[in-house]
Amino acid sequence: MYKIAVDGPAGAGKSTISKMVAKEIGFIYVDTGAFFRTIALGCIKGNVDISNEEAVNEAIKTFDISFAYENGEQQVYLNKENVSSLIRTAEVSSAASVVSAYKAVRQKVNVSEYEISEKENVVMDGRDIGTTVFPDASVKIYLTASSYIRAVRRLRDYEKKGIKASIEEVEKEIIERDERDMHREISPLTRAEDAVFLDSSDLTVDEVVSKMVTIIKSKIEL
Repeated sequence: MYKIAVDGPAGAGKSTISKMVAKEIGFIYVDTGAFFRTIALGCIKGNVDISNEEAVNEAIKTFDISFAYENGEQQVYLNKENVSSLIRTAEVSSAASVVSAYKAVRQKVNVSEYEISEKENVVMDGRDIGTTVFPDASVKIYLTASSYIRAVRRLRDYEKKGIKASIEEVEKEIIERDERDMHREISPLTRAEDAVFLDSSDLTVDEVVSKMVTIIKSKIEL
């Protein structure tokens, strides 16, 4: 089975691009961020103090997280409830950044990721896919963009969902998220030595997809 690892900071377009690339090459797209967001949502719904690692570790023992692919789209379930739309809020995103630093949380997510990759050719995006989860990935790509461009993109997503925010607030949030992700003790965000660097700041979505597919085809036989 082939594993395509796409890492990069928040707001770089990893999910959007990876999903399109997976469709283009006929692979399954796995949104690893959805795992952490679902755990974060479960903690929020259960009034769990996410700053208390021990409390989070206990809570996740009760979380039944599963995925399904409906009409080519990944759907995520928490204790049998489809929470695909509920995990896309700013509150959940911020909480996910906190809980993702905990060892037990990452171990739970890694097990799920391995199970999927054993059955399917996958394009998987995250922050430590090529460095920790799948260091033997067939292809590794580090996708990034400037903090301002990432904030502009995130703000557009918020506006579509009716979430009000300013560009200054969103960029500040993204920079703070970068700081947490890059300096956490467990599996920090970093570029794998053998990952291809791809800056999408001045590229359209289609251009990024095209470049990524070209990179993948140059490394594996499709």
